[in-house]
Amino acid sequence: MSVETPVPVPGRVLLVHDYLLVMRGAERTFEAMAACFPGAQLATLLYDPVASEGRFRDRVIRTSFLQAFAAEQRGYRRFLPLLPLAAERLAVDDAALVISSSSAFAHGVRPAPDAVHVSYCHSPFRYVWHERERTEHAVPAPARPAARAVLGAVRRWDVGAAARVSAFVANSELTRKRIQDFYKRDAIVVHPPVDVERFAAEPDPQDYVLTVGEVTRHKNTEMAIAAADRAGVKIKVVGEGPDLARLRRRFVRAEFLGRVDDHRLIDLYAGCRAVVAPAIEEFGITMVEAHAAGRPVLAVAEGGALEIVKDGVTGLLVRPRSIDALAEALRATDWESFSPASLRASAERFSSQQFRRGFTTAVASVLARTPGAEDVWIGASRRRRTVRPRVAQPLPVITAQSLPGGPLARSSHWS
Repeated sequence: MSVETPVPVPGRVLLVHDYLLVMRGAERTFEAMAACFPGAQLATLLYDPVASEGRFRDRVIRTSFLQAFAAEQRGYRRFLPLLPLAAERLAVDDAALVISSSSAFAHGVRPAPDAVHVSYCHSPFRYVWHERERTEHAVPAPARPAARAVLGAVRRWDVGAAARVSAFVANSELTRKRIQDFYKRDAIVVHPPVDVERFAAEPDPQDYVLTVGEVTRHKNTEMAIAAADRAGVKIKVVGEGPDLARLRRRFVRAEFLGRVDDHRLIDLYAGCRAVVAPAIEEFGITMVEAHAAGRPVLAVAEGGALEIVKDGVTGLLVRPRSIDALAEALRATDWESFSPASLRASAERFSSQQFRRGFTTAVASVLARTPGAEDVWIGASRRRRTVRPRVAQPLPVITAQSLPGGPLARSSHWS
């Protein structure tokens, strides 16, 4: 798979994402970020235009030197030791404003020394920080010393990469705290966007609860299924992952649906009694989607759920890591007592429009407090007037004053 590398143009805005190999929450957030800058080029370490559903087909996309070897979701992990180097070598040094979307490596790009780099952090790289011990134990014992060395090297690189970022934007308070703990940096919180408008159908709850997400240990899918089994409640599981085959063998009464399309997922939300969210999430887009569909959420009282679920109003919060607590709530709760109208109103707090407003305000605040950022141009550089951008149409100028209360906020570029 080849992706054309464009001719660098000075003074432009460039948006960077870790890898565009699927369309999950982080990728949908990046899509919303890119929509705020419709003329900007994009960059990513690895890009699969088919697996990303053609969402970025109208954009110029730069990729790393690993593109020819690892541009598939199933195979990129074996290149983990090379991904930091690929990020550092990604061509971004012609941009005056770099905006990265990162849960692993994108924040490690190297912009020009006078560029502004705003990094939207979905999570510090979980496998080398808050889930490092779990990561090490997931590999065979003889290979653990080597794995430990690789993770340690990536962790040291991660700290250095974070130090080069001009400002962080976090997707939740939990992520903000982790940025403070791991990087010793503060962050602005802007919650991810959720396309709440697509959940227009009236809820029609049936005889099952639903859990949605990758079927992995860190998502605690097994805990949700075990709780439903213990409570005698039917559960449907949406998602794929390394634990899927094992859980299918263990829980014969659960219904495993694999990955489903958006239309099917909307119907599943509308038809469930409640959505079970057993993991400690940085945010938790599936919880917002459940509310948008008019359905309550059973979640653990930690992480992003504390910012989404109002206990007793839009769902229930139980103590983390307890199958018994989840099972008791599933068994004893009247899920029809929650108001669909209240649930939908709660979801509106996280709409795409709210995200665009919050994110552009965050970028504006960074530009406003960065010396010289008032000279940042998107499309042409004041520092090198003789270079003309090779684009079909000139791109808008963005300054601290033009975001988001100025002219651009009222133009089609920001709608």
